[in-house]
Amino acid sequence: MKYAIFLGCTVPVRAMSYEVSARKVAGGFGIELIDIPEFSCCGYPVKSVHQDTTLLMAARNLSLAEEHGLDITTLCSACTSVLTEAARRLGEDGELLGKVNEQLKRLGRKYSGRTRVRHFARVLYEDVGLDRVRESVKRDISSLRIASHYGCHYLKPSEIYDRFDDPEVPASLDALVEAAGAVPVDYVTKKECCGGAILGVDENISLSMTKQKLDDISKRGADAINLVCPFCNIMYGANQRKIQSKYGVKYDLPVLYYPQVLGLAMGMEPEELALNMNPIKPKALLAKLG
Repeated sequence: MKYAIFLGCTVPVRAMSYEVSARKVAGGFGIELIDIPEFSCCGYPVKSVHQDTTLLMAARNLSLAEEHGLDITTLCSACTSVLTEAARRLGEDGELLGKVNEQLKRLGRKYSGRTRVRHFARVLYEDVGLDRVRESVKRDISSLRIASHYGCHYLKPSEIYDRFDDPEVPASLDALVEAAGAVPVDYVTKKECCGGAILGVDENISLSMTKQKLDDISKRGADAINLVCPFCNIMYGANQRKIQSKYGVKYDLPVLYYPQVLGLAMGMEPEELALNMNPIKPKALLAKLG
């Protein structure tokens, strides 16, 4: 299996442990992740301001992967959403594809509409498969109770993702956690936003949304939160201590990316998975594993 890996803007700057662990886990399954240095921003930051520009930025990235004969796998859920939606629209609408190619021509590029985009977690779920994930387990992590946060863009809108999971009853991340050998934790606010979407508009409301989920997950006795989006980690990880200080609460709840959860189960050392770079150090979690 070979994919062009699309890191986006947040992962290389604020989620390096995600990239390190994803590359490590991919290697364990023989998945080759190809870097394309010419990749740029996916276009998500300007989508609410100028959708045509977003489509053009996404199309340029899709054309680069197409030129290399590769499909794209992503780590950021927002990048996944924008690139998948653009690929679908351009693949189904010849007239729109023609208009975008007129603009791409000015950049010296052309897109034919053949690039497929999927989140790395979906690649693990679909291409690697749960049976192979189970077979890869070398360390018993059954003592860990892990609550998965799906976020807003990993599964929605479901029509652009071929409905591979149900956004109203999401199960794929819990299934991946279970396949790794940990215990999935269900909680009432599982489908709600982390609050990151409005962080730049109203920090108080944003942090209160995160707090509500941290309260809920903590009450369920989880040892950690499982994520697949770097921006959600800004809310749960980087802002967790700010929430503790603001509201006079205490969580110290580790936030792990799924490749870190799976990497531990595959027998990799915490240093190999860059767990020391996580905002909330998982010392108690690692001690529990012995």
